[in-house]
Amino acid sequence: MGNPKSRKRGRIIIIVCLLLALGAAGAFLGFKRGDTAVAVQFDKVVRRDITEIVVANGRVQPVLQVVINPEVSGEIIDLPVIEGQDVKKGEVLVRIKPDNYIAQRNSADANYKSSLAGTSLAKANLEKAQLEFARFKQLHETQLISDSQFLEAKTNLDVARANFENSQHQAEQAKAALARAEDDLAKTTIKAPITGTVTKLRSQQGERVVGTAMMAGTEIMTIADLGKMEARVDIGEIDVVLIQLGQKARLEVEAFRDRKFTGVVSEIANAAKGPASSQSSSSSMSSQQQEATKFEVKILINEKEPFRPGMSVTAEIETRSKTNVLAVPIMAVTTRAPKDEKKEEKKEEEKNTALPVRGAKKESAPKANEVVFLVNGDAAKMAVVKTGISDDSHIEVTEGLTEGQEIVAGGYAAVSRQLEDGKRIKKEEPKKKSDDKKA
Repeated sequence: MGNPKSRKRGRIIIIVCLLLALGAAGAFLGFKRGDTAVAVQFDKVVRRDITEIVVANGRVQPVLQVVINPEVSGEIIDLPVIEGQDVKKGEVLVRIKPDNYIAQRNSADANYKSSLAGTSLAKANLEKAQLEFARFKQLHETQLISDSQFLEAKTNLDVARANFENSQHQAEQAKAALARAEDDLAKTTIKAPITGTVTKLRSQQGERVVGTAMMAGTEIMTIADLGKMEARVDIGEIDVVLIQLGQKARLEVEAFRDRKFTGVVSEIANAAKGPASSQSSSSSMSSQQQEATKFEVKILINEKEPFRPGMSVTAEIETRSKTNVLAVPIMAVTTRAPKDEKKEEKKEEEKNTALPVRGAKKESAPKANEVVFLVNGDAAKMAVVKTGISDDSHIEVTEGLTEGQEIVAGGYAAVSRQLEDGKRIKKEEPKKKSDDKKA
């Protein structure tokens, strides 16, 4: 019989071998699973026309609208319109109690008439003084009166002439005051400055309103021409430089979901939206800097529909356009960090350097490359590309690809994360939409 210690040692060796074999098998299976082909969708590099668009949100507003503010203060005694009513130019909108303004007009009229009477009296006195001076002049020439009497007659003539001129100026002032009083009286009746619709009515009959003589005044109503509407959208500072007058736009209004509208850019703001005052507190300045800078762009709507002011709208403005350019689906383009060719050299330098140099700046991470994965048999081949403009589905490729090359176009997870150069791939048919199945 064999030695028991030898038999025990043999069992241990067998168990260790079995464990090593199982570990090797597990590692092999894990490696095979890691090398599993990624299911992707194929497409080709084609030539097509691309029109770049800028998308922005905003509101529908009338091109022409007028806010009605009274120029005189008082009580509204007549308000013959309601909100939503159509009015014609010259139609009466508001009447303000005119009693005080009638009294002022009557007082100004009386002052004017009194000044006219004073002018007539001054004119008569001037004529009398002229006659007396002429008579005294003849007597003085024949030495029938003294020099002092002649000078007194001349002085009386000068005084009469000055009184007449003063009365004329007073008459002109009184006339101007009368015209101002009549104008104020006329302003107690407000008429429509344009033909349109009363879109907002903020005051009621019996309410007292403040005129615009010394302040903003009370806003009574707003009248707008709803026959011409525009979309006012906010566009960021990066995209606004691409916007030009006359560019075409496609519009989608929330209230008309089943329809698309068209328009053209009619106005571009020169200044960003926000308070114009430079005397702002530090807190308000910091909050403004955190907000995105926006510029208002107006788009004239071509279609005539019953739009209402304030409706939400989404605009797609066509900016740059190119024809017959190489293009791939947007999903096919992704980014990958560039390979560091000097990695080993840097490691050697770090080994040879005992201490880091004080004040040395850390190198910034290299910029990621835009890449497209080509179909190379059953593997993906990474190609660095340069891109141009894009539309809602395709992007222009200016360098790195040729027409007809087969590329990986999806899915998103495969292109953006899973694929690397040389990774095994297999073709996956795109999933049919539920609409196609129903058809």
